[in-house]
Amino acid sequence: MFTLEPAKCPPRAEIGQMSRILVVEDEELIREMLVLALEAEGYTIATATDGRTALSMLPTSEATQGEVPYDLLILDLMLPQVNGLDVCRLLRHQGNQIPILILSAKGSETDRVLGLEVGADDYLTKPFSMRELVARCRALLRRQRFNSLPQLPLLQFKDVTLYSQECRVTVRGEEASLSPKEFRLLELFMTYPRRVWSREQLLDQVWGADFIGDSKTVDVHIRWLREKLEKDPSHPEYIITVRGFGYRFG
Repeated sequence: MFTLEPAKCPPRAEIGQMSRILVVEDEELIREMLVLALEAEGYTIATATDGRTALSMLPTSEATQGEVPYDLLILDLMLPQVNGLDVCRLLRHQGNQIPILILSAKGSETDRVLGLEVGADDYLTKPFSMRELVARCRALLRRQRFNSLPQLPLLQFKDVTLYSQECRVTVRGEEASLSPKEFRLLELFMTYPRRVWSREQLLDQVWGADFIGDSKTVDVHIRWLREKLEKDPSHPEYIITVRGFGYRFG
């Protein structure tokens, strides 16, 4: 039912922070496999076997006083005492904004929509591969960190100015017409200047974990951005290609 691929490299938890994940699953075998796979990636894991225990381990936003015990919740739906949908609904009602990945054997469109409408951030249908689950966890954690950054009114580098709240960009004093994806790419680049991003990381951040398509779409959008930002797109000074790794800004 599940596949667990052997680790091919050292743990890859996000640099600078050992993410903490709460796994709520009443089936022992599935729970143990989840813990094994996620710990192999370098995450710190806690578990609960019923909804009531999970709620007691996840305080309201007012009770945390800036400290959150977990960075991600993996939540089964069919749980004893309090089911997963009610756990999700209660957490959101209490103001807890922890990213939630629902696991369920119910895979109909209606079930998925319901899970997302009550506050889940992602929905994965059983059976699933552990590789996909780990990838979705990684994407949710990265997105949560990016979204938690304070949104500056503007970002500026040389002749490029990005106004986050106005969703507009000026280049050398003139307005640049960017598509939503181009704007989101540029905002990500300018928030993390000189950080190198792989195509896969850019897809996770800008297109989302559910994107189905060729990673070359990143290259196409980079080319379009260069045409709008660079004086000479063939010799860019803003969006730099780092051969073998990806792209960086500045």
